[in-house]
Amino acid sequence: MNLFADFENRIKIALEGIDVIKENRSGLDLGRVLVEPPRDPSHGDVATNAALVLAKPLGISPRALADIVAAKLSEDEDIADIAVAGPGFINLRLAPSYWQRLLSSMIAAGVDYGRSQVGRGRKVNVEYVSANPTGPMHVGHCRGAVVGDALANLMSFAGYDVTKEYYINDAGSQIDVLARSVFLRYREALGEAIGAIPPGLYPGDYLVPVAEELAREYGVRLHNMPEEEWMPIVKDRTIDAMMVMIREDLAALNVQHDVFFSERTLHANGAAPIRTAINDLTFKGHVYKGTLPPPKGQLPEDWEDREQTLFRSTEVGDDIDRPLIKSDGSYTYFAADVAYFKDKYDRGFDEMIYVLGADHGGYVKRLEAVARAVSEGKAKLTVLLCQLVKLYREGEPVKMSKRSGDFVTLREVVEEVGRDSVRFMMLYRKSSEPLDFDFAKVTEQSKDNPVFYVQYAHARCMSIFRQAGEVFADFDSQAEDFASAVIGTISDPAEIQLIAKLAEYPRVIEAAALSQEPHRLAFYLYDLASSFHAHWNKGKDQPELRFVNDKNRQLSIARLGLVRAVASVLKSGLAVTGTNAPVEMR
Repeated sequence: MNLFADFENRIKIALEGIDVIKENRSGLDLGRVLVEPPRDPSHGDVATNAALVLAKPLGISPRALADIVAAKLSEDEDIADIAVAGPGFINLRLAPSYWQRLLSSMIAAGVDYGRSQVGRGRKVNVEYVSANPTGPMHVGHCRGAVVGDALANLMSFAGYDVTKEYYINDAGSQIDVLARSVFLRYREALGEAIGAIPPGLYPGDYLVPVAEELAREYGVRLHNMPEEEWMPIVKDRTIDAMMVMIREDLAALNVQHDVFFSERTLHANGAAPIRTAINDLTFKGHVYKGTLPPPKGQLPEDWEDREQTLFRSTEVGDDIDRPLIKSDGSYTYFAADVAYFKDKYDRGFDEMIYVLGADHGGYVKRLEAVARAVSEGKAKLTVLLCQLVKLYREGEPVKMSKRSGDFVTLREVVEEVGRDSVRFMMLYRKSSEPLDFDFAKVTEQSKDNPVFYVQYAHARCMSIFRQAGEVFADFDSQAEDFASAVIGTISDPAEIQLIAKLAEYPRVIEAAALSQEPHRLAFYLYDLASSFHAHWNKGKDQPELRFVNDKNRQLSIARLGLVRAVASVLKSGLAVTGTNAPVEMR
């Protein structure tokens, strides 16, 4: 049960029953009526803006209309108190019996509590990571991987039909450079002294095993081939090896993709998919032959005022038109982007989300323009940019990796601090803001370490159940009817406050999914953990509030129901973030 959706429905039904509203119903937009938590919890449990948004079209002062609405709402037995505040806000305090029924429904739903259908089965493609297969994943890829994966989990939990996708950039000059880098290492594996790695090639030691395997399989045969013969062999073998490494790196971070899409498939059969995409845009009137103005600032030496095949992207929201086919007849990199989007659209996706690094900000408008042109405005495209992550150890910047040559690998970070710490902390700041990641802080066991604090709350819930088993010989957590036990029992204000925090979970899920901001869930889990720890600490000073009371088994079972609900929400939310919910912590 979603408390806020429930009361939004109740309030709208009550509004429909008020004479002045019935008489003017055609001119009113009840969709503007909201129900949400009051800014100050002391004002009540839920608040509505109904009087504020309906007063003007009715020709009534908001305060007067609020009094009328409040009188109507007082007929609801689940509302214990109503107060009109300020210019016309209506604050409601709910009856203990309502909180008990709500808690009972939470317990019955278990980890499915908070699951929503707000997505209504809309098909969404979330593409994230999509790093060039030129080496192991580095920490720069880490944030986008976590944000994309958590967002996909979140949207799926909210009722969207989500596909997680990785676009393999396995075409282009960087792959030729990669192959030449491996071929140099291959010559080294044959016993040749290669000296220092030349500038422009990839220097990382991770290429050595690929080269050694080529040496074992081919001996000197590759060395005796011209480049046009050994290049495709080395290229294919290297891409396969890099993708195995990348998949292993992602698995270490608990990141799984449903689809790995190869860019090379767009260039197959004479680049048929690219030609088809351009023909489609041409048919829709978005392609023409022309020239582009020179780029701003100093002209490149190789710039020419030449005719090209251009995408009329300025007519669909872009800053400049974009070249699709160069004057020499070759396709641009952007042409592949167009074909890739068309492929997604043809697969039936209603919405495409691209999770990219902050350095891809220039891609946003051109991709949005492609979406409008290809789908004729029917598909939605969103680009989420993830800002940089800076690594520190006790406040000092972390040096580069020896294995990679010039960056810190994702695997090194995960191996040092653990998958859960990496995932949760990558979400514990809005992705559009820079993130400082300190190895020391994310491993300390304190309230200042969010992932520890949240996981400890779940482990503490489990320890309370173990304690109950020690106190009550016949206690069986799987057999107890916690959902029934809480009815008529849970009523202490501190307990109600904890239930109210749990009641926010469905609203957080929907808001985070609709705004595509998974960090909201991480923040909520920390707040819930804080509320739970605070309530547990009260039991140390006030024995009557303890979850397990050896003198009152019935009350203990009811309070364990509250603990069960807390544990379920923590486990559910942590699962969406891709983080483990431990049963104990040492």
